Amino acid sequence: MSQKPQVAAIEGWYTMDQKAPHLIGTCCSECGTYYFPKLTSFCKNPSCESESFDEVELSRTGKIWSYTNACYKPPEPFVAADPFVPYTIAAVELDKEKMIILGQAIEGVTVADLKVGMEVELCLETLYEDEENDKITWKWKPVSNPA
Repeated sequence: MSQKPQVAAIEGWYTMDQKAPHLIGTCCSECGTYYFPKLTSFCKNPSCESESFDEVELSRTGKIWSYTNACYKPPEPFVAADPFVPYTIAAVELDKEKMIILGQAIEGVTVADLKVGMEVELCLETLYEDEENDKITWKWKPVSNPA
């Protein structure tokens, strides 16, 4: 493991608490609709006209809604490891908010390890490193060891 400082790959989108990280979203203070990434302009709920939002930490756990593999290097501005290594992407329905959040599965988890409805939790893992820092992002980890 690198001895470089760990910094968020995308500042302000998630907490950097290694033991219990959270995605940071907003909740409409009038209708209770959740958003990620944060929304601050106007509520997109058609039955709400609010422009007031509260910043909230979203659920750390959810269930796999869908998943796939990424066997190609993504285009800029995304920064991929060099050399590129295929990875697994999971669409997760958050427990409380019932919204779908996309993210990579932790290193070593493949599509063969996942099932729709499987419980996962948010964790932090290195996305890439540059000359000065390890760039950290959120990823999904099966609650029980992958089968």
